Amino acid sequence: MYNDKQDAKAVLDIVKRGSFWACGPEIEELENKTAKYIGTKYAVACNSGTSALHACMILLNIGPGDEVIVPSFTFIATANCVLMTGAKPVFADIEKDSFGLDPQDVLNKITDKTKAIIAVHYGGTPCKIKELRKIADDYGLFLIEDACEAFGATIGKKKVGTFGHLGVFSLCQNKIITTGEGGFIVFNIREWNEPLKLIRSHGKQGNDFVCLGYNWRMPTILASLGLSQLKKVDFLINKRRENAFYLAEKLSTNVSDYKNTRNVFQLFSIVLDPEYNRDFFVKELAKSGIQSGIYFNPIHKTSFYKSLGYKDELPVTESVSKQILTLPNYPDLNRKEMDFICEKIWKIIST
Repeated sequence: MYNDKQDAKAVLDIVKRGSFWACGPEIEELENKTAKYIGTKYAVACNSGTSALHACMILLNIGPGDEVIVPSFTFIATANCVLMTGAKPVFADIEKDSFGLDPQDVLNKITDKTKAIIAVHYGGTPCKIKELRKIADDYGLFLIEDACEAFGATIGKKKVGTFGHLGVFSLCQNKIITTGEGGFIVFNIREWNEPLKLIRSHGKQGNDFVCLGYNWRMPTILASLGLSQLKKVDFLINKRRENAFYLAEKLSTNVSDYKNTRNVFQLFSIVLDPEYNRDFFVKELAKSGIQSGIYFNPIHKTSFYKSLGYKDELPVTESVSKQILTLPNYPDLNRKEMDFICEKIWKIIST
């Protein structure tokens, strides 16, 4: 998480104010500025990207008997938000260019029960969202963009989150901008604005309660932090991109932007050759104080989803997930630290 004195002051100002810690004007201000930055008419703030995804499912009346096509190569919330409404997640494979949903496999998974597609922009890399939008339109399906890792990523001149019917972002601590925890739903349909706000706040309208809702509100303190972070979002993205290209050059790997896209590199992931033992890499890097991670193990291979009877065969997902390794990349990572990381990796390869 990148932070500076302005971030600390933003939070402290709210604490000193002593009022409107939960429902202050900064929340609406952050919503308006986020919508403007992303390029949508509306944005609704939530307390997490997970609750934002769940709210989208409720808004679209997705429930028992419905199917939603999702990738397995993602954080588990992408699939869990479907289960939370009683609907069924249906896993489709990914493609190798962006590690996003493979449009052809999505077509293979559509049935008369399919109601929506949730597309993920993996690690800040825009997926083949235009192709997925065409499929959604052709079959009368909703398209939700899980852009939790891709705040500020673009395809052409448009930011991700604007291609689907709804876009969702996360403000968790390791994201492009952060409030520690938090999330957003962005969209252009005016009739969805009030229902989403009811869903996130107990169904409360004025002094009345008009529907079932949840406590998914973003606190004012976090919204003020978000406003401070948003002011430097382009700086943060540029630093991540600079780091990613430097690491890629040092490691002789290719992470160039894919076909008219702008990757924001929320994750810097490399795919190891099958001859290398990834667990050995992780352990050896840890000995040198270098944290690495696996983003992601397939959802359909988790104990929970196996217990639900999932036995999908997703060859690309399973191949990539076995060899993916995520290395440090954050805005204040310096050249000396990156050189150290790369030297250790080359040393591991040579052993």
